[in-house]
Amino acid sequence: MTQSSIDAEESAPDQQEQKRTAEVERREALARRIRENPGEALKSEFSSSFLTLLEKGRLSVAVSTYQAGQVVFLRAENGKLNTHFCSFNRPMGIAARGNRLVVGTNNEIFEFRNTPAVAPKVEPTDTHDACFIPRSIHYTGNIDIHELDFAGDELWFVNTRFSCLCTLDLDHSFVPRWRPPWVSAYAVEDRCHLNGLAVVDGRPRYVTALGTTDSRGGWRDNKNAGGILYDVVRGKVLVDGLSMPHSPRWYRDKVWFLESGYGSLSWYDPKTAQTGRLAQMPGFTRGLDFIDRYALVGLSQVRETNTFEGIPITSDGSERRSGVWVIDLETGETVALLRFSDAVEEIFAVKILPGLTFPSLLEPGHPLIGSSYVLPDDALREVAQPSAEPAANR
Repeated sequence: MTQSSIDAEESAPDQQEQKRTAEVERREALARRIRENPGEALKSEFSSSFLTLLEKGRLSVAVSTYQAGQVVFLRAENGKLNTHFCSFNRPMGIAARGNRLVVGTNNEIFEFRNTPAVAPKVEPTDTHDACFIPRSIHYTGNIDIHELDFAGDELWFVNTRFSCLCTLDLDHSFVPRWRPPWVSAYAVEDRCHLNGLAVVDGRPRYVTALGTTDSRGGWRDNKNAGGILYDVVRGKVLVDGLSMPHSPRWYRDKVWFLESGYGSLSWYDPKTAQTGRLAQMPGFTRGLDFIDRYALVGLSQVRETNTFEGIPITSDGSERRSGVWVIDLETGETVALLRFSDAVEEIFAVKILPGLTFPSLLEPGHPLIGSSYVLPDDALREVAQPSAEPAANR
């Protein structure tokens, strides 16, 4: 071995450390900008067709961005797009069912309940048609939570750090319910980067992972082509050789998923065992939901850090975007989009809120929480009406 090759090997770790330090500093600078001037840092651009989708579909969209520390409600308002931002510590997966909305964060799972009677009181008053109020916070510890979904009334979530699917109870941080057969034990080691979850017919059915590895961070060695789509019920790998797959969903008799390393929306047909790519987009695809013939896909810029180095989308030199793209499932074409144009660089979850056109979400500590009460119907019937305050006390 020559001296020059020795020097090169020794300098590689230093270069990696310098890149990590520079990336941390850059992200801290973005976070400061968001805190100091959120209106400018969180700005976005959108196509008129995106606004039309919200208006004609009578819906809004919830988006999480862990990098910017925000959950965003995308809403139509008098012919314009309104973005409602709520701050969380690294928000990831979002699940919704009936009047329940759940957000997974760095150490907690927040559950909110829609309380329509409070909606008119939210500023600006008499404009909101839903108001999600915090109902509980469950502390999981840092499990690198990813996607969440409801199986019936029970919340399931991906515990990426422990490589398993979990539920909650009052006595534990989390309750492991399913572990991939290639993972031999629970460990705080992110052995295969289990990340996506699809519930079908009331039970967890499909997951995505970045590898079938059983060692600490073992998936990183082949992140470019080691990913899989897996059937939990049948115990079978459906598609392998994927580049960083995320967000499996069951829709129109197919399993849809995002092959993030290629920026693509892909499908698997269980009847034929065939798979294919429908569309490719200018970003790292992650976060997926459907309405009628359209797919809403989250896009992230992602940078050439250790996690994303060597995958196709960061190797071809093309420009990458951050936002929500709308894909026509029948043609594969992009028919609408919203693009974050400044400090929001990474998207994780995209969740359609059907029937809610202008919802609000109250962050813990909001003044309205202290004066809002939700009681069972039997108790409400026995609540006395407020009496007039004596004149002397006014």
